[in-house]
Amino acid sequence: MLKTNETRKTKAVGARVPLVDGIEKVTGKAKYTADFLSQDSLCGRIFRSPYSHGEIIKLDVSEAEKLPGVIAVITGDASDQPFGILPISQNEFALARGKVRFKGDPVAAVAAIDDETAERALELIKLEVKELPAYFTPEDALAAGATDLHEERPGNLEREVEYELGAVDEGFEKADLIVEETFNCAEVTHVQMEPNATMAEYEPESDQLTVHSCTQVPYYLHLALSKVMGMEQSQIRIIKPFIGGGFGARTDALNHEMIASLLARSAGGKVMLKLTREETYLTRGGRPETKIKLKLGMTKDGKLTAGQCEALQKGGAYACYGIITILYNGAFMNALYDLPAVRYHGRRVYTNTPACTAMRGHGGVNMRFAFENLMDIMAEKLGLDPIEIRRRNLLKAPTETINGVKINTYGLPECLDYVEEASGWKTRRDKLGPNKGLGVACSHYISGAPKPVHWTGEPHATINLKLDFDAGITIFTGAAEIGQGSTTMLTQTVAEVMGVKLGRIRVIANDSAITPKDNGSYSSRVTFMCGNAAIEAAQRLKKILLEAAAKKLEAKAHEIDCIDEHFKVIGSQDTGIPFKDVVIEALVESGTITTKGNFSAPREYQGTVKFRGSAVGPSMAYSYAAVAVEVTVDEVTNKVSVDKIWVAMDCGFAINPLAVEGQIQGAVWMGMGQALCEEVTFKNGLPVHPNMLDYRVPTIQDSPPIEVQIIETIDPNGPFGAKEASEGPIGSISPAVAAAVKQAIGIRMMETPLSPERIHAAQVKQARADQVSEA
Repeated sequence: MLKTNETRKTKAVGARVPLVDGIEKVTGKAKYTADFLSQDSLCGRIFRSPYSHGEIIKLDVSEAEKLPGVIAVITGDASDQPFGILPISQNEFALARGKVRFKGDPVAAVAAIDDETAERALELIKLEVKELPAYFTPEDALAAGATDLHEERPGNLEREVEYELGAVDEGFEKADLIVEETFNCAEVTHVQMEPNATMAEYEPESDQLTVHSCTQVPYYLHLALSKVMGMEQSQIRIIKPFIGGGFGARTDALNHEMIASLLARSAGGKVMLKLTREETYLTRGGRPETKIKLKLGMTKDGKLTAGQCEALQKGGAYACYGIITILYNGAFMNALYDLPAVRYHGRRVYTNTPACTAMRGHGGVNMRFAFENLMDIMAEKLGLDPIEIRRRNLLKAPTETINGVKINTYGLPECLDYVEEASGWKTRRDKLGPNKGLGVACSHYISGAPKPVHWTGEPHATINLKLDFDAGITIFTGAAEIGQGSTTMLTQTVAEVMGVKLGRIRVIANDSAITPKDNGSYSSRVTFMCGNAAIEAAQRLKKILLEAAAKKLEAKAHEIDCIDEHFKVIGSQDTGIPFKDVVIEALVESGTITTKGNFSAPREYQGTVKFRGSAVGPSMAYSYAAVAVEVTVDEVTNKVSVDKIWVAMDCGFAINPLAVEGQIQGAVWMGMGQALCEEVTFKNGLPVHPNMLDYRVPTIQDSPPIEVQIIETIDPNGPFGAKEASEGPIGSISPAVAAAVKQAIGIRMMETPLSPERIHAAQVKQARADQVSEA
């Protein structure tokens, strides 16, 4: 294991390297899906349901088909195959069949010679619907007598999960303090910069389909298209160009990708389907609205004895990632603190709104808001410092949690130490002045799931390397670069093992006709899994070159190493043989050299405690973060301003500290949005803020100074000791803000976002309660 700069040869890993694709992005050279529009592309458009819920009585597209310039019109008859990311919950069709389930549900689609014609064709489509009751809250959807959105899910219950680990009742009996509170986190969405777009090209002569799309999961899109289109996978080619943000919004195979492909086949050509910002909002919801009733037991000295949680999530119209999300919500009660017993009851409910999907910190963020707030409440009741109460519940690695999760490295103590000192917690917290506060919270996240979405028995990740006459090394990967820096990470990893400069390496990614299969960019899996696969591939390539160098140096291969692109005998003062000369020697008789590296999660990290839903939650490694937040609450407007944030994150080893810091800052910003201003609301089934003007996200004007500290624990399973470095901190932000607001105004906010309106309502409620108590 390479731990320090001094022990590494080239210092490729651990170096602050700008992203290798950064220049293309900032100069405008990068090509995104919508940039592939060409003169022979038809314009695709979707006719969407204006009804929240209803049976389709009549759908007439005849007038649209007659319109000059319209090449194809399709309806739900184009495909009778449902799709979805999870094999066990596929209940969405490319276009509605028999029923519509939310305002915006795709019903029909057209391909025309230009935008104007396509829009005119939509106006000619006639839809007649027998309206059914619509439910916009989980409570309404669960009410007795409610109409089922899906016949196969009576009662609109998408997934219910219950389990108990450890002696929960006994744990509460041992507790000196038991506190139970209810928290509510509003739905928020991803707001990726690039709207959804897909270009599909069908070749009738060869029955081949090529799809360019802004997806995080090219492989799972490939599977879905094969099913929906009724085509062999070998007939489909998926290409992922540059992507303008993911954050979980594109971890599904999405309906517009199915529609573009069906249109292309119907038209017998190429179709570009670019969605508006509003349509992008309608395609998928984000982090689901979640109500959490949480109870914790604690001894008088601050040690947790048991926890119990009831969670209710608004899932939207289709299954999507719902089963995983409600399971993660429970799983993330564990693996952060020493919690000896847990009882969990989670329900995910269908509603007549866009289906909610994965979002950064998937499943864990809302749970952390509830848990960290309740920790602060209990600390106050016990007269303990909020940081101290967390210290008293820290894990000791290596360990195994009650849900069978193995934890090898655990840098949370060091994270807490940093934010305590950097924020001046002990000396400043009670001296900030009126309407100012300082709060703290902790969070964690997985480094990929040991079980993939579709269990095939194949490796989790495969990397191919090619070396040819130009002495350049080409990395072939299916890993989806979505801005997180995976391409740069792979470049650094291979350069480190090979002992070469970064400029000698190029990366070709995300073309199913060329690159090996990869499961995609989700659950922070890429660095851990693809990084390990890249190391194996590079080690195999290096072995071939060492054997070639041994011939020229008249030495044994194990006596030679490549340092700064020169092969030489270890310990020798000789300058050695240049890298290219050794490549020429290696290519004699063999020609082009290719090697492959794989990674699969060891079985012992797939969870050792078996219960219903136990497959969701285990990981090979967990990142840890602690955050301190300083705020000011305006005494007139009640607006919360974040003055400064201190964040420390245990990422195992920072392969690229520059990229890690950027990812941490990004997590902080997204957490701030959920904490302060972001909220998806609906009126009669339509989103109220379906654009970037009305949906309020933090901007640079809202950004406080963010001090980042990277904590390195060197995980034994990670590439060079690395763990995930993107999602861990986000769950800390909203509870830390809430804690700081509590100190500033004396009222604990139990809902997100902490908007001026909510704070005002809480103040009014508190004032009335005070009046009653005084009376």
